[in-house]
Amino acid sequence: MARTQRYKRIEKKIASNVHNGFVSFLRTIGNFFVRIFKVFDSKLTVMIVPHSQSKVINFQTNVFALCLGLVLVVGIVGSFFYFNRHAVLSNIEITSLMNKNRETLASLDELRDENTNLLQAAKRFQASLSQSLSLLGIDKGKSVSQNSMNNGDLTSLFSSRDSVTGSVRETSDIRSLTTYLEDAVQPIEQIGKMLDNQSSLFREIPNIWPVNNPNVHISQQFGPTIHAITGQWYIHKGIDFSTWRSGDPIMATANGQVVTVGYDASFGNHVIIRHKHGMYTRYAHMSVIRVKKGEFVNQGQVIGNIGNTGLTTGPHLHYEVHIGSDVVDPSKYINVKFSK
Repeated sequence: MARTQRYKRIEKKIASNVHNGFVSFLRTIGNFFVRIFKVFDSKLTVMIVPHSQSKVINFQTNVFALCLGLVLVVGIVGSFFYFNRHAVLSNIEITSLMNKNRETLASLDELRDENTNLLQAAKRFQASLSQSLSLLGIDKGKSVSQNSMNNGDLTSLFSSRDSVTGSVRETSDIRSLTTYLEDAVQPIEQIGKMLDNQSSLFREIPNIWPVNNPNVHISQQFGPTIHAITGQWYIHKGIDFSTWRSGDPIMATANGQVVTVGYDASFGNHVIIRHKHGMYTRYAHMSVIRVKKGEFVNQGQVIGNIGNTGLTTGPHLHYEVHIGSDVVDPSKYINVKFSK
Protein backbone atom coordinates (compact mmCIF):
# COMPACT_ATOMS: atom_id res chain seq x y z
CA MET A 1 0.00 0.00 0.00
CA ALA A 2 2.77 2.41 0.90
CA ARG A 3 4.61 1.45 -2.30
CA THR A 4 1.55 2.27 -4.42
CA GLN A 5 1.17 5.71 -2.82
CA ARG A 6 4.85 6.39 -3.48
CA TYR A 7 4.42 5.52 -7.19
CA LYS A 8 1.43 7.82 -7.43
CA ARG A 9 3.37 10.71 -5.90
CA ILE A 10 6.21 10.15 -8.38
CA GLU A 11 3.74 10.01 -11.24
CA LYS A 12 2.09 13.26 -10.18
CA LYS A 13 5.47 14.92 -9.82
CA ILE A 14 6.52 13.88 -13.34
CA ALA A 15 3.21 15.06 -14.82
CA SER A 16 3.53 18.37 -12.97
CA ASN A 17 7.09 18.85 -14.27
CA VAL A 18 6.03 18.10 -17.87
CA HIS A 19 3.09 20.48 -17.58
CA ASN A 20 5.22 23.23 -16.11
CA GLY A 21 7.89 22.73 -18.78
CA PHE A 22 5.37 22.88 -21.63
CA VAL A 23 3.75 25.99 -20.16
CA SER A 24 7.18 27.58 -19.79
CA PHE A 25 7.99 26.74 -23.43
CA LEU A 26 4.77 28.26 -24.65
CA ARG A 27 5.38 31.34 -22.54
CA THR A 28 8.88 31.69 -23.99
CA ILE A 29 7.57 31.35 -27.53
CA GLY A 30 4.85 33.88 -26.80
CA ASN A 31 7.33 36.35 -25.32
CA PHE A 32 9.55 35.93 -28.43
CA PHE A 33 6.74 36.73 -30.82
CA VAL A 34 5.65 39.62 -28.61
CA ARG A 35 9.15 41.08 -28.75
CA ILE A 36 9.23 40.53 -32.52
CA PHE A 37 5.86 42.20 -32.87
CA LYS A 38 7.05 45.12 -30.74
CA VAL A 39 10.13 45.47 -32.93
CA PHE A 40 8.09 45.44 -36.14
CA ASP A 41 5.48 47.67 -34.57
CA SER A 42 8.07 50.27 -33.67
CA LYS A 43 7.07 53.64 -35.03
CA LEU A 44 9.27 55.41 -37.59
CA THR A 45 8.99 58.88 -38.99
CA VAL A 46 10.30 59.48 -42.49
CA MET A 47 11.00 63.11 -43.41
CA ILE A 48 11.69 64.47 -46.90
CA VAL A 49 13.47 67.84 -46.71
CA PRO A 50 13.71 69.65 -50.09
CA HIS A 51 16.67 71.98 -50.83
CA SER A 52 14.28 74.79 -51.62
CA GLN A 53 12.00 76.53 -49.22
CA SER A 54 9.24 74.07 -49.86
CA LYS A 55 7.37 72.43 -47.02
CA VAL A 56 8.99 69.45 -45.34
CA ILE A 57 7.17 66.22 -46.08
CA ASN A 58 7.01 63.63 -43.34
CA PHE A 59 5.02 60.51 -42.73
CA GLN A 60 4.91 57.86 -40.06
CA THR A 61 5.20 54.12 -40.51
CA ASN A 62 6.44 51.11 -38.65
CA VAL A 63 9.28 48.63 -39.19
CA PHE A 64 6.94 45.95 -40.55
CA ALA A 65 5.50 48.21 -43.24
CA LEU A 66 8.98 49.47 -44.12
CA CYS A 67 10.36 45.92 -44.49
CA LEU A 68 7.31 44.85 -46.48
CA GLY A 69 7.81 47.85 -48.79
CA LEU A 70 11.47 47.01 -49.27
CA VAL A 71 10.58 43.40 -50.07
CA LEU A 72 8.00 44.55 -52.62
CA VAL A 73 10.43 46.99 -54.22
CA VAL A 74 13.17 44.35 -54.44
CA GLY A 75 10.65 41.85 -55.86
CA ILE A 76 9.40 44.31 -58.48
CA VAL A 77 12.93 45.31 -59.52
CA GLY A 78 14.05 41.66 -59.63
CA SER A 79 11.00 40.68 -61.66
CA PHE A 80 11.70 43.52 -64.09
CA PHE A 81 15.27 42.35 -64.71
CA TYR A 82 14.21 38.70 -64.93
CA PHE A 83 11.44 39.28 -67.44
CA ASN A 84 13.55 41.79 -69.38
CA ARG A 85 16.35 39.23 -69.71
CA HIS A 86 13.80 36.59 -70.70
CA ALA A 87 12.37 38.95 -73.34
CA VAL A 88 15.86 39.64 -74.75
CA LEU A 89 16.61 35.93 -74.98
CA SER A 90 13.21 35.34 -76.59
CA ASN A 91 13.90 38.07 -79.17
CA ILE A 92 17.28 36.50 -79.97
CA GLU A 93 15.66 33.09 -80.37
CA ILE A 94 12.87 34.54 -82.53
CA THR A 95 15.44 36.29 -84.74
CA SER A 96 17.40 33.05 -85.10
CA LEU A 97 14.22 31.14 -85.98
CA MET A 98 13.28 33.79 -88.54
CA ASN A 99 16.72 33.50 -90.17
CA LYS A 100 16.43 29.71 -90.24
CA ASN A 101 12.93 30.04 -91.67
CA ARG A 102 14.23 32.29 -94.48
CA GLU A 103 17.01 29.80 -95.22
CA THR A 104 14.48 26.96 -95.21
CA LEU A 105 12.20 28.87 -97.59
CA ALA A 106 15.15 29.56 -99.90
CA SER A 107 16.10 25.88 -99.83
CA LEU A 108 12.48 24.94 -100.47
CA ASP A 109 12.35 27.26 -103.49
CA GLU A 110 15.57 25.72 -104.80
CA LEU A 111 14.14 22.24 -104.19
CA ARG A 112 10.99 23.18 -106.09
CA ASP A 113 13.06 24.45 -109.02
CA GLU A 114 15.07 21.23 -109.07
CA ASN A 115 11.84 19.25 -108.80
CA THR A 116 10.49 21.11 -111.84
CA ASN A 117 13.71 20.42 -113.78
CA LEU A 118 13.51 16.76 -112.77
CA LEU A 119 9.94 16.51 -114.02
CA GLN A 120 10.88 18.11 -117.33
CA ALA A 121 13.77 15.65 -117.72
CA ALA A 122 11.38 12.82 -116.83
CA LYS A 123 8.97 14.02 -119.49
CA ARG A 124 11.72 13.95 -122.11
CA PHE A 125 12.75 10.50 -120.85
CA GLN A 126 9.19 9.26 -121.24
CA ALA A 127 9.00 10.50 -124.83
CA SER A 128 12.38 8.96 -125.68
CA LEU A 129 11.50 5.66 -123.99
CA SER A 130 8.15 5.46 -125.78
CA GLN A 131 9.83 6.14 -129.12
CA SER A 132 12.52 3.54 -128.45
CA LEU A 133 9.96 0.95 -127.39
CA SER A 134 7.95 1.66 -130.52
CA LEU A 135 11.00 1.30 -132.77
CA LEU A 136 11.96 -1.99 -131.10
CA GLY A 137 8.42 -3.33 -131.31
CA ILE A 138 7.96 -3.64 -127.56
CA ASP A 139 4.38 -3.13 -126.44
CA LYS A 140 4.52 -0.74 -123.53
CA GLY A 141 1.05 -1.76 -122.44
CA LYS A 142 2.31 -5.29 -121.79
CA SER A 143 5.42 -4.09 -120.00
CA VAL A 144 3.88 -1.57 -117.64
CA SER A 145 1.19 -2.58 -115.20
CA GLN A 146 -2.28 -1.07 -115.24
CA ASN A 147 -1.58 0.46 -111.83
CA SER A 148 1.39 2.28 -113.32
CA MET A 149 -0.71 3.61 -116.16
CA ASN A 150 -3.24 4.93 -113.67
CA ASN A 151 -0.86 6.28 -111.02
CA GLY A 152 2.64 6.59 -112.48
CA ASP A 153 2.17 7.79 -116.05
CA LEU A 154 3.80 11.17 -116.46
CA THR A 155 1.07 12.40 -118.81
CA SER A 156 -1.50 12.28 -116.03
CA LEU A 157 1.08 13.77 -113.69
CA PHE A 158 1.60 16.86 -115.86
CA SER A 159 -2.10 17.27 -116.56
CA SER A 160 -3.16 17.15 -112.88
CA ARG A 161 -0.25 18.76 -111.03
CA ASP A 162 -1.67 22.28 -111.44
CA SER A 163 -4.70 21.37 -109.33
CA VAL A 164 -2.55 20.74 -106.25
CA THR A 165 -0.62 23.45 -104.44
CA GLY A 166 2.17 23.72 -101.88
CA SER A 167 4.27 20.93 -100.54
CA VAL A 168 1.47 18.44 -101.29
CA ARG A 169 2.02 19.06 -105.00
CA GLU A 170 5.77 18.38 -104.78
CA THR A 171 5.11 15.22 -102.77
CA SER A 172 2.51 14.06 -105.28
CA ASP A 173 4.86 14.79 -108.19
CA ILE A 174 7.75 12.85 -106.66
CA ARG A 175 5.47 9.94 -105.75
CA SER A 176 4.09 9.74 -109.29
CA LEU A 177 7.57 10.07 -110.80
CA THR A 178 8.89 7.31 -108.53
CA THR A 179 6.04 5.01 -109.53
CA TYR A 180 6.64 5.67 -113.22
CA LEU A 181 10.40 5.08 -113.00
CA GLU A 182 9.89 1.86 -111.06
CA ASP A 183 7.53 0.57 -113.74
CA ALA A 184 9.85 1.76 -116.51
CA VAL A 185 12.52 -0.66 -115.29
CA GLN A 186 10.83 -3.63 -116.95
CA PRO A 187 10.78 -2.30 -120.54
CA ILE A 188 14.35 -1.04 -120.14
CA GLU A 189 15.39 -4.51 -118.97
CA GLN A 190 13.66 -5.92 -122.06
CA ILE A 191 15.68 -3.55 -124.24
CA GLY A 192 18.86 -4.69 -122.49
CA LYS A 193 17.97 -8.35 -123.01
CA MET A 194 17.17 -7.68 -126.66
CA LEU A 195 20.48 -5.90 -127.19
CA ASP A 196 22.33 -8.67 -125.38
CA ASN A 197 20.64 -11.32 -127.52
CA GLN A 198 21.42 -9.39 -130.68
CA SER A 199 24.97 -8.38 -129.72
CA SER A 200 26.35 -11.09 -132.00
CA LEU A 201 24.37 -9.57 -134.87
CA PHE A 202 25.86 -6.15 -134.16
CA ARG A 203 29.35 -7.66 -134.23
CA GLU A 204 28.61 -9.19 -137.63
CA ILE A 205 27.53 -5.87 -139.20
CA PRO A 206 30.15 -3.17 -139.94
CA ASN A 207 28.84 -0.51 -137.54
CA ILE A 208 31.94 1.04 -135.90
CA TRP A 209 34.50 3.51 -137.17
CA PRO A 210 37.55 1.80 -138.68
CA VAL A 211 39.86 4.39 -137.10
CA ASN A 212 39.73 5.11 -133.38
CA ASN A 213 41.72 8.29 -132.94
CA PRO A 214 40.76 11.70 -131.47
CA ASN A 215 42.17 13.40 -134.61
CA VAL A 216 40.25 11.30 -137.13
CA HIS A 217 37.95 13.17 -139.53
CA ILE A 218 36.13 12.56 -142.79
CA SER A 219 38.23 13.91 -145.63
CA GLN A 220 36.00 12.62 -148.45
CA GLN A 221 32.35 11.59 -148.42
CA PHE A 222 30.56 8.86 -150.33
CA GLY A 223 29.06 9.84 -153.69
CA PRO A 224 29.77 11.93 -156.80
CA THR A 225 32.77 14.25 -156.54
CA ILE A 226 35.73 15.58 -158.52
CA HIS A 227 38.85 13.43 -158.41
CA ALA A 228 41.67 15.29 -156.66
CA ILE A 229 44.28 14.01 -159.16
CA THR A 230 42.48 13.58 -162.49
CA GLY A 231 40.08 16.49 -162.01
CA GLN A 232 37.23 14.38 -163.48
CA TRP A 233 33.82 13.69 -161.99
CA TYR A 234 33.47 10.19 -160.61
CA ILE A 235 31.54 8.21 -157.99
CA HIS A 236 33.52 7.94 -154.79
CA LYS A 237 32.51 4.48 -153.55
CA GLY A 238 33.58 4.82 -149.93
CA ILE A 239 34.52 7.20 -147.13
CA ASP A 240 38.03 8.54 -146.60
CA PHE A 241 39.23 8.79 -142.98
CA SER A 242 42.26 10.94 -142.20
CA THR A 243 44.32 11.73 -139.12
CA TRP A 244 46.77 13.96 -141.08
CA ARG A 245 49.48 11.33 -140.66
CA SER A 246 50.48 7.74 -141.44
CA GLY A 247 50.77 4.87 -139.00
CA ASP A 248 47.53 5.13 -137.01
CA PRO A 249 45.89 1.69 -136.55
CA ILE A 250 42.97 0.51 -138.71
CA MET A 251 40.36 -1.81 -137.17
CA ALA A 252 37.98 -4.35 -138.65
CA THR A 253 34.46 -2.93 -138.41
CA ALA A 254 32.83 -6.36 -137.95
CA ASN A 255 33.62 -10.02 -137.45
CA GLY A 256 34.62 -11.77 -140.66
CA GLN A 257 37.23 -13.56 -142.77
CA VAL A 258 39.99 -11.90 -144.77
CA VAL A 259 39.43 -12.84 -148.43
CA THR A 260 41.84 -10.43 -150.15
CA VAL A 261 45.26 -9.11 -149.18
CA GLY A 262 46.99 -7.34 -152.03
CA TYR A 263 48.29 -4.29 -153.82
CA ASP A 264 47.25 -2.40 -156.95
CA ALA A 265 47.97 0.98 -158.47
CA SER A 266 44.66 2.49 -157.38
CA PHE A 267 44.05 1.13 -153.85
CA GLY A 268 47.67 0.46 -152.92
CA ASN A 269 47.94 -1.98 -150.03
CA HIS A 270 44.38 -3.09 -149.35
CA VAL A 271 42.38 -5.73 -147.49
CA ILE A 272 38.89 -7.09 -148.15
CA ILE A 273 36.96 -8.82 -145.36
CA ARG A 274 33.88 -10.97 -145.93
CA HIS A 275 31.18 -10.76 -143.26
CA LYS A 276 27.93 -12.59 -142.76
CA HIS A 277 24.69 -11.56 -144.48
CA GLY A 278 26.51 -11.04 -147.81
CA MET A 279 28.50 -8.00 -146.66
CA TYR A 280 32.11 -7.06 -147.50
CA THR A 281 34.36 -4.22 -146.35
CA ARG A 282 37.45 -2.86 -148.12
CA TYR A 283 40.36 -1.01 -146.43
CA ALA A 284 42.74 0.71 -148.87
CA HIS A 285 45.96 2.81 -149.03
CA MET A 286 47.40 1.03 -145.98
CA SER A 287 51.04 1.47 -145.08
CA VAL A 288 51.24 -1.91 -143.29
CA ILE A 289 48.94 -4.94 -143.52
CA ARG A 290 48.74 -6.98 -140.31
CA VAL A 291 46.48 -9.88 -141.39
CA LYS A 292 46.73 -12.74 -143.86
CA LYS A 293 44.32 -14.11 -146.41
CA GLY A 294 41.94 -16.67 -144.88
CA GLU A 295 42.41 -15.30 -141.36
CA PHE A 296 39.32 -14.74 -139.21
CA VAL A 297 39.19 -11.35 -137.48
CA ASN A 298 37.00 -9.86 -134.79
CA GLN A 299 35.31 -6.49 -134.68
CA GLY A 300 37.81 -3.91 -133.37
CA GLN A 301 40.88 -6.02 -134.22
CA VAL A 302 43.79 -4.08 -135.77
CA ILE A 303 44.30 -5.21 -139.38
CA GLY A 304 46.80 -2.59 -140.53
CA ASN A 305 47.88 1.05 -140.45
CA ILE A 306 46.95 4.22 -142.31
CA GLY A 307 49.27 4.93 -145.23
CA ASN A 308 49.76 6.73 -148.53
CA THR A 309 50.07 3.81 -150.97
CA GLY A 310 48.27 3.73 -154.32
CA LEU A 311 46.60 6.74 -156.01
CA THR A 312 46.40 9.28 -153.18
CA THR A 313 47.25 12.87 -152.35
CA GLY A 314 48.07 12.16 -148.70
CA PRO A 315 47.87 9.54 -145.96
CA HIS A 316 44.30 8.35 -145.31
CA LEU A 317 42.10 5.25 -145.17
CA HIS A 318 39.66 4.57 -148.01
CA TYR A 319 36.82 2.49 -146.52
CA GLU A 320 34.05 0.75 -148.51
CA VAL A 321 31.01 -1.37 -147.64
CA HIS A 322 29.55 -3.82 -150.18
CA ILE A 323 26.34 -5.84 -149.99
CA GLY A 324 26.68 -8.54 -152.58
CA SER A 325 27.78 -6.76 -155.77
CA ASP A 326 26.37 -3.37 -154.68
CA VAL A 327 28.42 -0.62 -153.09
CA VAL A 328 26.55 1.22 -150.28
CA ASP A 329 27.21 4.34 -148.28
CA PRO A 330 29.16 3.27 -145.15
CA SER A 331 27.70 6.20 -143.21
CA LYS A 332 24.37 4.35 -143.06
CA TYR A 333 26.06 1.77 -140.85
CA ILE A 334 28.45 3.85 -138.78
CA ASN A 335 25.98 6.71 -138.33
CA VAL A 336 28.38 9.40 -139.60
CA LYS A 337 26.80 12.88 -139.61
CA PHE A 338 28.47 15.01 -142.27
CA SER A 339 28.70 18.75 -141.79
CA LYS A 340 27.22 20.81 -144.63
